[in-house]
Amino acid sequence: MSEKQKYYLTTAIPYTSRKPHIGNTYEMVLTDAIARYKKLRGYDVFFLTGTDEHGKKIEDAAAEDGISPQEYVDRITAELKGIWKTMNIDYDKFIRTTDDYHVKAVQNIFRKLYDQGDIYKGEYEGWYCVPCESFWTETQAVDCKCPDCGRDVQKSKEEAYFLKLSKYQKKLEDYIESHPDFICPEARKKEMVNNFIKPGIQDLCVSRSTFKWGVPVDFDNGHVIYVWMDALINYITALGYDVDEQGELFKKYWPANVQIIGKDILRFHTIYWPVILMALGLPMPEKIFGHPWLLVGFDKMSKSRGNAIYADDLANYFGADAVRYYVLAEMPYLNDGSITYESFIARFNSDLANTLGNLVNRTAAMINKYFAGVIPSASEKEDVDDDLISTIENGVKNVAQYFDDFHIADAADEIMTVLRRLNKYIDETTPWILGKDESKKDRLSTVMYNLFEGIRICATMLYPFMPESAQKIIAQINDPENVCVTLGEWADIEKFGKAVPCGAKVNPKPEPLFARIDEEKKMAEINAAKAKQEPKKEEVKKEETKKEDKKSEKTEDSSVIDIEDFMKVKLICARILSAEPVEKSDKLLKIMVADGEGERQIVSGIAKSYSPEQLVGKKVILVSNLKPAKLRGVESNGMLLAAGYKDENGNETIKISFLDDSIPEGSTVR
Repeated sequence: MSEKQKYYLTTAIPYTSRKPHIGNTYEMVLTDAIARYKKLRGYDVFFLTGTDEHGKKIEDAAAEDGISPQEYVDRITAELKGIWKTMNIDYDKFIRTTDDYHVKAVQNIFRKLYDQGDIYKGEYEGWYCVPCESFWTETQAVDCKCPDCGRDVQKSKEEAYFLKLSKYQKKLEDYIESHPDFICPEARKKEMVNNFIKPGIQDLCVSRSTFKWGVPVDFDNGHVIYVWMDALINYITALGYDVDEQGELFKKYWPANVQIIGKDILRFHTIYWPVILMALGLPMPEKIFGHPWLLVGFDKMSKSRGNAIYADDLANYFGADAVRYYVLAEMPYLNDGSITYESFIARFNSDLANTLGNLVNRTAAMINKYFAGVIPSASEKEDVDDDLISTIENGVKNVAQYFDDFHIADAADEIMTVLRRLNKYIDETTPWILGKDESKKDRLSTVMYNLFEGIRICATMLYPFMPESAQKIIAQINDPENVCVTLGEWADIEKFGKAVPCGAKVNPKPEPLFARIDEEKKMAEINAAKAKQEPKKEEVKKEETKKEDKKSEKTEDSSVIDIEDFMKVKLICARILSAEPVEKSDKLLKIMVADGEGERQIVSGIAKSYSPEQLVGKKVILVSNLKPAKLRGVESNGMLLAAGYKDENGNETIKISFLDDSIPEGSTVR
């Protein structure tokens, strides 16, 4: 392209209440990979991220630590930046919502919307979730629980300012309908429209007066601006937007091409944020992409559950590029992905050590052996070469399309398909036999060139996933004293054969890219590191126990529970996808269910009452927050509700209460 086309992409800015785990880090890696791909395509890319640093949750956390909120967020932000650096996150700007220019712009925007009647003063009475920083109505906060996280909400009544969301309902509906790609994936759009917009948008409380740590409403002392309004506006203030001026970056890059966020905060970005932009008379971002979650096995990852895995720990164990590759390759477009140490090691050995690493090493070694390290030219071709070249060129096209559509895991799979084809090509052409016959030198030359060129192309495709490793691959097929081959741009790999040998040499001493991991030894290392942290976990548990003891009094009858105990049990609608008997058991079935957020495996003792064929497609009640357990060596992540009784013959019988098929998966059962 003669004049570079702009591409502005953003992440949601992480909340600085705690250290981010690998699930939080996934979004950064995803956005970074897309930014790197777009740069390879020749775009003028601007990649924004930052930190969300206001709110009651932070004020409370700072008080617990005995420091000021500013000191608290400074500490967390420094830690977060360190993790992003470890993970090679190459952002163009990092905004903090405590930055003076942002605070001033937010205040000016708030005043402008107030002056034009889009914000008004009233009284708020309802429920507030501190962990989520979310307001809820009586009908939304069923049983005094937050619909998002399930924690207790607090009753709140205070004078407050409100944003007239209701004023823009029709305009928002029309916009989403006329811009079908505005919210993606499609399933997320349907969720927002059907569950939140069509039922009616209520005006949003956008100020608080019960705490101080926030952007002050500068014309009404005692009020601070709602943390979500403050945070959402960062996407334009970072570019220099203010109500009285629009900076050069804003003029150049807004509207954003894509805003990448977690599926759990889609409501804020597809309802509140568009209304703010409409009220300001600003154009919408082209696309809001709500990515799925990265689970630990089948469970949501969180520090409070004690199952959080951290990116810097993974990088220490496996290397940052391997971590980047895993999370990008493992996360589907729509459904949740999963991470366990065991699955990580398996993919590392299969994809990186075997498929990629062995190919690069073998090729460099053979060029050194048969051609004294000089990269040969292609001369004597056969049909197998055309098949290889077709696979590679189609692979490049497919990877580009997958990136453009945000199907990044599919892009990773496509690259592995090309790499496996290159490995197969070695087996088909048998260079070790060709090398023994001088009359086959030209044929061997062609084989070596094709392998070299295929590796060069794959290195460029892998660059968004593994920037350091891509450069190492190029270093393996270069003489360190005379570098002739570089990564180049995407246009340099669209046609096979663009790499002109020019007498270039490969590295005379190639080093393994990824050494195979001994799972047993690595898991012993990881478990030993975990064990060192156990005392800290025990201290936390003791503190939590003390708090619980203060909250509740023991009842005389321990068999009686109160409503708070019952509300801890999360019952949802799930659909059975598959069922099969558990080996060496006549009672147990291994069942896969869809729970509205992804898939999970459960084990249920119903085999004597139901065959697998009777269950598939049925909707059932699932206890979804049970601690994972193993039955006959098979992990179960939940419990299917059923009634057990003895029939007229005295036989134990189980009956499942199947739900109506119209009930959506994931719906709460009360």
